[in-house]
Amino acid sequence: MASFTLHGIPVSRGIAIGRAHLLAPAALDVRHYLIEAEQVEAEVQRLQDAIETVHKELQVIWKDLPQDAPAELGAFLDVHALILSDPMISEVPLDIIRARHYNAEWALVTQIDELSAQFDEIEDPYLRERKNDIQQVGERVLKVLTGTATALSRLSSAEESTAQVIVIAHDISPADMLQFRDRAFGGFVTDVGGQNSHTSIVARSLDIPAAVGMSNASALIAQDDWVIIDGDAGVVIVEPSPAVLEQYRELQARLMRERKKLGKLRRTPAVTRDGTEIALFANIELPDDCVAAMEAGAAGVGLFRSEFLFMGRTGYTNRLPSEDEQFESYRAAVVAMKGRPVTIRTLDIGADKPISTVEETALNPALGLRAIRYCLAEPQMFLAQLRAILRASAFGPVKLLIPMLTQSFEIDQTLAMIEQAKAQLRDAHKKFDPLIPIGAMIEIPAAALALPLFVKRMDFLSIGTNDLIQYALAIDRADHEVAHLYNPLHPAVLYLISNTIATGTKAGIPVSVCGEMAGDTKLTRLLLGMGLREFSMHPAQLLSVKQEILNSDLTTIAPQIRKIMRAFDSSAIAEAVDQLRML
Repeated sequence: MASFTLHGIPVSRGIAIGRAHLLAPAALDVRHYLIEAEQVEAEVQRLQDAIETVHKELQVIWKDLPQDAPAELGAFLDVHALILSDPMISEVPLDIIRARHYNAEWALVTQIDELSAQFDEIEDPYLRERKNDIQQVGERVLKVLTGTATALSRLSSAEESTAQVIVIAHDISPADMLQFRDRAFGGFVTDVGGQNSHTSIVARSLDIPAAVGMSNASALIAQDDWVIIDGDAGVVIVEPSPAVLEQYRELQARLMRERKKLGKLRRTPAVTRDGTEIALFANIELPDDCVAAMEAGAAGVGLFRSEFLFMGRTGYTNRLPSEDEQFESYRAAVVAMKGRPVTIRTLDIGADKPISTVEETALNPALGLRAIRYCLAEPQMFLAQLRAILRASAFGPVKLLIPMLTQSFEIDQTLAMIEQAKAQLRDAHKKFDPLIPIGAMIEIPAAALALPLFVKRMDFLSIGTNDLIQYALAIDRADHEVAHLYNPLHPAVLYLISNTIATGTKAGIPVSVCGEMAGDTKLTRLLLGMGLREFSMHPAQLLSVKQEILNSDLTTIAPQIRKIMRAFDSSAIAEAVDQLRML
């Protein structure tokens, strides 16, 4: 077979080399037929039995989680169990069987497709990819209904010692990834998915090379084909020539040696060669993520995305987590960080991030009622979260971060509600830090261009580069038709970031970057030269960024940054940024 190359989305760094193992979607095997009236209840029972079987499977997987499994896996298993219990999955397909006389598989696929279509309307890329979780749960039930096997094919004894399993699938759930851990699971390739899919998050946590969004990889790659995944580039090479295979084996070995060296940097202070101290923080979604943050040597949590608690607990059951439930999660993170600061972002959810799967989305949700706008429109919900965060501040240093502020009256209302939450806690005789620092996310160009509104009222600023780039360039990077225009090195984007850092520094308040740019080693020196002294990123990226900082000298970088900021051609800027790494 001739060699060929596929290009997708890189989601986890590294090189994987091995034999392809194809996972066929159960939905492809679904038969559509009508059943007789007297068979309806038996068909209903068949679907109920399949759902119960999957419940038991998830319980067994949870019970057998290896001790070294990342915290995200347990959380995602919980999410899948909640999806499975939700009436939209556990009851509506039964109603379809009774009303339309569809067979169980057809009824389930019909409902899954309906829910998936609703998620396709969501603007936010992270929440839009949550439809994958619904589809993965549906896949597990369908595999039970159809009896589809997912066992791995055996490699020959000679290959077993040298070849890893490269899983090729239309999609793969985090739970399914566990079955491969005992069999030299080297990486995976999927037709669908993006940077923020649960599977991608787990891949980064496990440090497994992966490439997603390959469109038709599962149709083009054959069982047992030799496959190379270049996770850094999002490239998959199928049936490589001996020369290419040897080249990648050497690259893989070199990367492994470099990673071992990185492990020695955990306790090394992040200081540039000219003696400038840099603070490296971790982004987390759940309290259990603090384990990885501590192991990576993070100075604290720079971003706790609290909406994950709401989506994990309410995205499919439409039940808000109580104040006490939130408090326990926030407190757990604060305690786990052992005195290091934890920055908790208030709920970044709304029209584009519906709490319910059946909630209607706005015509233009990215510009609608979301984040702080949503919270101010739901004051009781917002007050409950503020009280929970404030209560957690009694157990260690906590910083409160407000997303998507743009207007002075929003700042006024938010600060007033924080004071109201404090008063309620005082009346209830509950402890909290009365001087808790309050910060603003700078993620909308209007905010970056009106910084005096913020520096006078806020204790710190955090630049959310993901949204800032999207709003500045009017680009949805999850839309494949315009994703190529998403450019963190656009001169307008660099101006907004540089101006925010400079303004905050001049005002004497800390500024951090918590978007993906913070974890991209190709941009570390650029941000350092702009004056950034606080980075926040996924724990798996922290040591690589630290190494880049240790090798940087700001006295040589600063003059080059001034040249870059005067440039307006993106290709020239990209070339200049590449040259920074040579200094």
